[in-house]
Amino acid sequence: MLTGPGATIGKARSLRRQMSLPEVMLWRELRQRPAGFKFRRQHPAGPYILDFACLQSKLAIEVDGAAHDRGEAPLHDELRDERLANQGYRTLRIAARDVLSNLDGVLRLVTAQCSAAQPLHRPSAGPPPRSGEDL
Repeated sequence: MLTGPGATIGKARSLRRQMSLPEVMLWRELRQRPAGFKFRRQHPAGPYILDFACLQSKLAIEVDGAAHDRGEAPLHDELRDERLANQGYRTLRIAARDVLSNLDGVLRLVTAQCSAAQPLHRPSAGPPPRSGEDL
């Protein structure tokens, strides 16, 4: 499970009260547990704070505004995504304008990404024997 130091946890709590409009719109839907997936908002992950995370699917969701396209932000985002990948998490970056203009499409994308990450149950030898049965 991802977590962070005390300072990051405190900042995450603060950011939950200062979410942008696209984040609020997306959270309103994600908190309903679409397709049965549970999401966390402003979740601490080491020195980072993820906009949203589905821990069950190991998916980090970032709602990116125009600032993510300028300056050194793309490099910082790439490094962050790489560090999360090293912990087994994939990052789904969604443009804020897409959330504002196509929320249903964004939700379908998010749930599809969560579903794709779910391991299928494939017991190699079938179910275990019942109590008292021979192998």
